[in-house]
Amino acid sequence: MAKSSPIMVDSDSELDYESAPMDKRHSLFERLYTGTGGFEIVGKRKVYYGIAAALIAIAMASMVFKGFTLGIDFAGGSRIQLPAADNVTTSKVEDVYRTALGHDPVTVQKVGSGSSATIQVRSDTLNAEQADKLQNALFDAFQPKDRNDQPSRSAISVAEISETWGGQVTQKALLALVVFVALTMLYIAIRFERDMSFAAIASLFFNLIVTAGVYSLVGFEVTPAAVIGLLTILGYVLYDNVVVFDKVEENTKGVLHLSKHTYGEKANLAANQTLMRSINTTVIGILPIIGMLVVAVWLLGVGTLKDLALVQLVGMIVGGYSSIFFAVPILVSIKETWGPVAAHTKKVLNRRSGGAQVRVGAAAAERVGAAGRVPVASAEGIGRERGPRQSSGAPRPGARPSGKRQNRRH
Repeated sequence: MAKSSPIMVDSDSELDYESAPMDKRHSLFERLYTGTGGFEIVGKRKVYYGIAAALIAIAMASMVFKGFTLGIDFAGGSRIQLPAADNVTTSKVEDVYRTALGHDPVTVQKVGSGSSATIQVRSDTLNAEQADKLQNALFDAFQPKDRNDQPSRSAISVAEISETWGGQVTQKALLALVVFVALTMLYIAIRFERDMSFAAIASLFFNLIVTAGVYSLVGFEVTPAAVIGLLTILGYVLYDNVVVFDKVEENTKGVLHLSKHTYGEKANLAANQTLMRSINTTVIGILPIIGMLVVAVWLLGVGTLKDLALVQLVGMIVGGYSSIFFAVPILVSIKETWGPVAAHTKKVLNRRSGGAQVRVGAAAAERVGAAGRVPVASAEGIGRERGPRQSSGAPRPGARPSGKRQNRRH
């Protein structure tokens, strides 16, 4: 017996399977994993546009009204540091600072763990008199010890960061961000077609605005580590968009020469097929970041890593969402606004509406024909249909001869 050849399923068949009613035996996770879940992403793009608009509005409002908490590397100021002994806590240090200088510090946090743990105080720029007064107050309150395990005033260090240097760091950070975004846009313009480039760039800015807005809402300090993390997640967003758009490009190749499915339906299938991969990539990517937050920040007390971890955590989650639920709908909306794809979509939809009208007319004619037939009982008692009643003058087909004709034979 000859071996049967494997069944090849093309994208049209997959799309037909996706649009068909799903068997109840197939669970949500199974359909999600196989990419044939039929999740209407493009068809419900107005819903996702509304979610994106709400996120952008919240982020912009936070950035405008609340602003950012700039770290000392950007804003300048004074940094006071002393060993974190058993009797030294952030709340006690804050109380001593307030009593000595008459105002609150900008931030007080514990950095490190064990014998290397320190308390870092960030404040506005202090003059020599204020710095000396604060050192004396902290030494009198906590008696910090130096490396020789002896109480010493020198165990309390005061560092000054000038506003000029902070402004230079800010300019360099913004320049790095602008250059990175410009190079990314250039790569996208070369890698993809025009409309895909617009959609990918829109997704990139969506991710940038929402991540910055969350950072503003939480109130973490904007440090050089946060800027580095932001550049990192923008690269992740670019990677995710490349994966999704590659599948869209593969599914929509030659769609204008067919009349069975529209560009939007093919793109929706691509989004379904890459949805599980995007989820897996996002989950695997954020697991080390969550580990960084738990181990480095909470267990080891390395507070400076929380800036990097937060921006990467938020950025990767928003990036995974935007590549599927924002970039693909944007692409379809651009395609269906003008050009050959818009004409092809209109043609397919008109053809479907015409075919639907023909099917409705045929069904109506069938119902009218069925109404003209009268059911009769057969010998077995089963109802059957017969045509309209014939005139009484003509014999019914299959009837026995009448009695008059029989009499003439005799």
